[in-house]
Formats: sequence, structure tokens, C-alpha cells
Amino acid sequence: MQVPLELSYKDVPKIGWIDSYVAERVERLDRLSDDIIACRVAIERKQHNHVKGNPYRARVEVTLPQKKDLVADKTGTVESLDVQLRPIIRKAFEAVEKQIQKETARRRGEVKHHDEPQALVVRLFEKEGYGFIKSPLDGEEYYFHRNAVLHDDFERLSPGTRVRFVAEMGEDGPQASTVQIIDKPGVNTEEGQDETLDRPAGWENH
Repeated sequence: MQVPLELSYKDVPKIGWIDSYVAERVERLDRLSDDIIACRVAIERKQHNHVKGNPYRARVEVTLPQKKDLVADKTGTVESLDVQLRPIIRKAFEAVEKQIQKETARRRGEVKHHDEPQALVVRLFEKEGYGFIKSPLDGEEYYFHRNAVLHDDFERLSPGTRVRFVAEMGEDGPQASTVQIIDKPGVNTEEGQDETLDRPAGWENH
């Protein structure tokens, strides 16, 4: 089955090799899983971010049955589009490939849903469009961009919101992709959730 592809550009010139390279990577996704309903790829130059220089982002979003969305978001500093943009796109596709493999295993019963990493939102910069979550397992903080939040739910986040996420290593350190809200502070929407997650100080005031 050929995966429907939606490719968009923002502040990036359309270059022939980008179209062909993205198409090749999508074909690889198609061979990896027969369950992919759609694939959306966005290539953009970032205007506002804590990364200095000429930051570019490649975002890959894959839709699976039951409205399951997988998202990978990679950023890097680019001086030459022909040289440095391709690795950013490649890393985004590699990240989403790993998520597809994990989701396929989960659907086969090899991985339990509750084994997925969870964290709490600890800092949020709404105007800038990013924030940080903290994992209770290792105490690590992970940067995330609003585009990494599923279902356009960035505005629903607040300090203390519990989320699932996929941990990745970004250019500036640990970052989170495929961020999905589990519950808001004080609201438990799933049975059997681990209640050992510590709420960040001051979350009650938000």
C-alpha cells in the first residue's frame, strides 16, 4: 500500500532533492508497516527558539489505526541546505521508525501500554511555544516543542500535567517527542496509573 504523503515547507525553498528524499523515506516506512494511514512531513526554518544560529526543523507525523499518531521532531543548525538539512530529515524519520516498531510490538502484546515513559510538565513557555517535562524514573528534564504535543494540545498543558512521551537526544540535550496528555493536575483519567509522580512545586496555583 502506498502511504499518502503530505509535505509542507515553511520559510524553506523547495529543492528537488528534498521531495525525492522524503518520498524515499516514506516508502521505507511503508515497507516497515502496513498499518500507516497517512504521513505528514514539515520542513521549516525556526524563527523563535533557544537554539542559536540558523535552526531548521524536520517534523514527521504518522497516523495509525484508532487515531494513533506518532511524531518525531528533529532540529539542527544549518549553514548549507544541501549538506546539513538531509541529516536532520534522516534523524526525524529514523526516530519515527523506532516508534512504529515499538507500536507494532505493543499491538502484538510484546510491550504493555503502561510501560511507556511518563513525566510531569514542570516549566512552560507559552509564548515561545516550548516547555520542559521531568521524568520520575531518572529525574531527567526533557525539552519539548509545541509541535511535539499530539492533537494540538499544547494550550491544554500546565505545570503538573501528566504526559506520556518518547525520549530522544536532541542537538542541545534530551528532548521529548510524541507528547500525549494523560491527565490534568488532580484528575486521573486512567485506572491503575502510577501515583508516585511528584507534582512540581506551585502547580496548584496554575
